[in-house]
Amino acid sequence: MAKAATKSVLGRISQGHLDCPICRCRYTNPKILDCLHTFCLNCLDKLVSGEQQQKQDITCPLCRQPTAIPDQGLQGLSNCFFLKSLVDEFNKQELLLGSNSVPVPTCQQCDEGLEAVARCQDCDENICKSCQEAHGRWKRTKQHRVITVESLMSYSGSPLVEARKVQSKALQCRIHAGYRVCFYCYACEMSICARCAAIDHRTEDHRYGEIGNVVGEFRKDVEEALLSFEECKERFRVANGSIQHARSRLKIMVERACQDISAKEEEEIARIREKSRRLREKVEEIGRERDGKYEEVLSRNREKMDRADQVVETVTELMREAEEDELLDLKPKIMHNLDSQVEVQFEPVPYELSYVGIKCQDVVNDLDLGEIVHEEKWQLKHEFGKKGDGQGDFKGATGVSSLKDGGIAVADTKNQRLTVLTPNGLFKNALTRTEEDALKAPYSVAVTCDDHLLVTDVDKVKVFGSDFQLLHKFAPAKDDREGQLKSYLSGIDVDKNNRVAVADSGRKVISVHNLDGSLITTIPNDLIHGCISFSHNDRLIFTNYHERRLVCVDFTGNKLFDVGTSVGRKSAKPIGVCCDEAGDIYISTHFGQTGGCEIHQYDPKGMFIRRVVRGLFNPFAMTFSPGGDLIVADMHSVKIFHRA
Repeated sequence: MAKAATKSVLGRISQGHLDCPICRCRYTNPKILDCLHTFCLNCLDKLVSGEQQQKQDITCPLCRQPTAIPDQGLQGLSNCFFLKSLVDEFNKQELLLGSNSVPVPTCQQCDEGLEAVARCQDCDENICKSCQEAHGRWKRTKQHRVITVESLMSYSGSPLVEARKVQSKALQCRIHAGYRVCFYCYACEMSICARCAAIDHRTEDHRYGEIGNVVGEFRKDVEEALLSFEECKERFRVANGSIQHARSRLKIMVERACQDISAKEEEEIARIREKSRRLREKVEEIGRERDGKYEEVLSRNREKMDRADQVVETVTELMREAEEDELLDLKPKIMHNLDSQVEVQFEPVPYELSYVGIKCQDVVNDLDLGEIVHEEKWQLKHEFGKKGDGQGDFKGATGVSSLKDGGIAVADTKNQRLTVLTPNGLFKNALTRTEEDALKAPYSVAVTCDDHLLVTDVDKVKVFGSDFQLLHKFAPAKDDREGQLKSYLSGIDVDKNNRVAVADSGRKVISVHNLDGSLITTIPNDLIHGCISFSHNDRLIFTNYHERRLVCVDFTGNKLFDVGTSVGRKSAKPIGVCCDEAGDIYISTHFGQTGGCEIHQYDPKGMFIRRVVRGLFNPFAMTFSPGGDLIVADMHSVKIFHRA
């Protein structure tokens, strides 16, 4: 039973790792190509012989990478000694399993005759359990490479490495029989024996070292290369994440573009229908006017005809009832009336008024519905407001948010008021300090799904209805920092679930609330010094103006990224922040003086993408309109940018 199980294990290992990929049989004289794939020499020879033209290299059947054929032919390819040794050992074990007695290897480092449980690669000897434990304690053998029998039987990794660990026989010199290789020639890139070193590799251009030292250097180089590969994998992970985000953003942009096309289609259809309605009304009005003229002519002609009918009826009655002498007396009158009616002239029919038609224009072919834009560019669409304290003017527009209908709410901290404008920038309403329990120094504003207005006013959040009635107010949650630092609310945002995030730059804490002010969580963070925005997956993005940082945390306070916002040698201080529907991050930045400020775009992982807008005066908060336009509170004005 045990013998059958052992045979089964050996068979699986052989089929998985000791069979040539070409002939599907156990390796015979295995050769290694430059790509590190191994094949039988005979299989490679047949592969080259099958080529119609003589080539200087051989193409790997697995990965298609070329390997130069040495001058001495395929025989000159590197031998895979460890695979050959492993194949020989497997063949030997299969022969032993075929007999009645199977020899058990014993320890070669003690005289106890104990069964070997492992093999030391450096000592090249089988060792028992006691010697294995001693190997791990002694300073001289502590670093030796030891592999256990169990490791071989449970092996599932690379056969190239494990096979070498199992069968680490000392290599013999390929030139001098009976000599073991003990040096490595760097110039010739080959292992050599002592005789080779003394005869063939003794000149100055042959630099060689001991096998152990060379292998150690090689292992170190491999470790460095593997470390570089891990860095490469990390770069791939970052690049792959960026690609996946770009694909997701592309999908969102395609959907938005299609929605815009459909909206434009409905708009044009509505416009055409309106034009059609007006044109129909005009045609119907013309028809009514002309029909009225026909009715007037018909009425006048009917009056003439009715008069003639009356004359005829009267004459007929007289002719039937009157006496002859009476008729003769009335003859002149009767004939006069009859003659006058016979000569009655009816108004002619104005036939030209009976036609009305329409010459339609091809409104579809005359103008395309739209033009596909392949490059994203932000351009100024509207700008309204000026420095001042009049209606629609601003002295310190620091907060901005968008209502459902596209209206714009602006917090003006210097004018101490909240202003609501129409989508076109016309003044609509304002809430000032003079009103009871209103605003002292409003800094930032956010709008809920129901158009409730949330305004940060020094150390409180005030919630107003769409009619500017104060619904309630609350102070963000206090923590251990209370009493040590003064509260100053520098940013506020609300998500689709009506959760409210408040950034307290004074106490260095973020608090998340329900709309009624009840606390959800608090997130202390010393980098809070600016605006805040919700992002995807319960993430919060905020800025630090003085430290020039853009930071992302989750609701538990875990920092997901913390990146600098300076671009090149320019010191960019971030203040406002908002996120679009794809998760990209937009920040308004100052560069030390007004008039040269910018808006920068980052991906959801904090990677800088590009400058979006330049030449702003002194931007603070930003928001996106329902239509995807970027609205910026720029101190003395409000600017709206759109993708063009």
